[in-house]
Amino acid sequence: MNILVTGSRGQLGSELLELSTKCSNHRFFFYDLPDLDITCRDQVESLCCDLGIDVIVNCAAYTAVDKAETDSEIAFKVNRDGPALLAACARERSALLLHISTDYVFDGNSNIPYRESDTTAPLGVYGLSKWEGEERIRDIAPSYIIIRTSWLYSIHGGNFVKTMLRLGAERSDLNVVVDQIGTPTWAADLAGAIVLIIEQYRKDCLYSSTFHYSNEGVSSWYDFARAVMELAGVPCKIFPVESDEYPQIAPRPHYSVMNKSAIKKEWRIDIPYWRDSLSAMLQRLAEESGVSGLDSSPLGAMLVTQGLNQGK
Repeated sequence: MNILVTGSRGQLGSELLELSTKCSNHRFFFYDLPDLDITCRDQVESLCCDLGIDVIVNCAAYTAVDKAETDSEIAFKVNRDGPALLAACARERSALLLHISTDYVFDGNSNIPYRESDTTAPLGVYGLSKWEGEERIRDIAPSYIIIRTSWLYSIHGGNFVKTMLRLGAERSDLNVVVDQIGTPTWAADLAGAIVLIIEQYRKDCLYSSTFHYSNEGVSSWYDFARAVMELAGVPCKIFPVESDEYPQIAPRPHYSVMNKSAIKKEWRIDIPYWRDSLSAMLQRLAEESGVSGLDSSPLGAMLVTQGLNQGK
């Protein structure tokens, strides 16, 4: 099959690029701005036609949650109108559209993990734009799979883990929010799940499903930050604070843990525990930074941070 990956230079797209070398049965095409703007109809249609695309994996998104509140026009253009164009292209080509969405479609008022069928109620522009993108896909694409994920991080790009490493090397202590609960997701694990789905995809079938995927377990941002420092050997102390002590422009869901039983059952996917994946990611980051292995010493963490500052 011919597979188009949009947003290819982001965290998830970069992980898919690494995995694609092991998928000899398929041809992957990786595109990002400026070569492909998913909000430009001519670019989307001509590219899908020229490449004979069978599957579109949409990793492109506007993810600046706070900035979206004042930049709503662009957020909706990328997160709603772009997926609609991809859905129309998938319809014309009888292709599958596999689209990445977010836990921010929920308001966070639950106290049990969200199922795919639970009522959505986005709190801010980012969540609403992603939700409306989902709805456009459901209205337009005859064959689609939507995967909602949360708290994505990777060795690629900017993310919470790399920010914590950088700040941990600069400061002796940090305040991190403790009353926002969810689950971190290593982009490499999600990329692996996407590849497993593609391998099981049948072109003679139509798909119309929404799934949840994050790593297993539950965490607050405070717990997540503490785990980063502990596993990387950074001596920075982490103190818990409540959300109202750390004001942000856009509202965040206080609870966005997702139930993943559907994707595990449907596609026979094993999902790792979040701390195990975090440890594996930090090990890869250390290796990319020229460190032989992470240990409990601050020196190891400093070398990792040095690699981050050098853009690795």
